[in-house]
Amino acid sequence: MAERAPRPTRADYAVWRTATTRWADVDVYGHVNNARYFELIDTAVNAHLAEATGTDVRTLPAVGVVAEVSCRYFAEVGYPEPVELGLVVERLGSSSVTYRIGLFQGAGGPDQPANAEGRFVHVYVDNSGAGREVRPVPDAIRAVVEVLVRPGLS
Repeated sequence: MAERAPRPTRADYAVWRTATTRWADVDVYGHVNNARYFELIDTAVNAHLAEATGTDVRTLPAVGVVAEVSCRYFAEVGYPEPVELGLVVERLGSSSVTYRIGLFQGAGGPDQPANAEGRFVHVYVDNSGAGREVRPVPDAIRAVVEVLVRPGLS
């Protein structure tokens, strides 16, 4: 049986975004619903790409579509406290990027453990409308994600 990766800490991430939870994010059990975690993960990645490239990434010749998304939960994320999202790139391939996104609540130093960690894979495909053939990661995207690659990330 494979060992579970250790709970990540703030020190494991390269860039940060802050998001807010909303009253509507809380489910009938009083928890932030798991679907909201995935919205936060998706928004963190795409907002970072748009801001870091300075372009509307939806207009590039190739666009990232989500091929895989998952989340490991360690501690609840609650309303109404802000959520800080740390991003790092686990793998940069010729046509795909695999991100890790840590979700944190509460003030903490670099050793603060994550409340949750998402894994998010973008595969780049043709944006011409003629089909969704796999294409190389656009240069504009590659330039801003290369600096987020952390070798040896498990």
